[in-house]
Amino acid sequence: MDVVDRLLQLGGQLPAPLEQRKDGTLGMECVIAERKAFLSKKRLTYKCLLRVDDAAATIRFWEVLVEKGSGVSSGSDDISPGMGFKKESYTTSGKTREGSIEEQSRLFGKDYSYDWDYATVRRTVGAVAGEAGYTVEVVLRKGAV
Repeated sequence: MDVVDRLLQLGGQLPAPLEQRKDGTLGMECVIAERKAFLSKKRLTYKCLLRVDDAAATIRFWEVLVEKGSGVSSGSDDISPGMGFKKESYTTSGKTREGSIEEQSRLFGKDYSYDWDYATVRRTVGAVAGEAGYTVEVVLRKGAV
């Protein structure tokens, strides 16, 4: 079994299965946390992309964590006092990041909490690569995959 097949069979060990794309890369996207309350919505999504290079025995790996939100602000923990419209989007990515992200808050009486370990997918891919004698090269740009 080659490395691509092993990676595609990781389903239960990852938050979502890796899928093979038309350009030959493997990718995954999964929602880590989502909060919908009144007229507000926030979503935290993890995305990764990787390419197996058999000739160089290497796997190029890129990952990103994206949080998007939109809706009406109550002023309690958002942009300003009173009511207002808010839309935000930001991206956090890096060559490698360890640790986890945790959040607990209350908005309009609804709890929103999550706990996510950034390195889970990267470590799992690295284990498969190591067993096959491949190395993992983490890249900063999606286009470098």
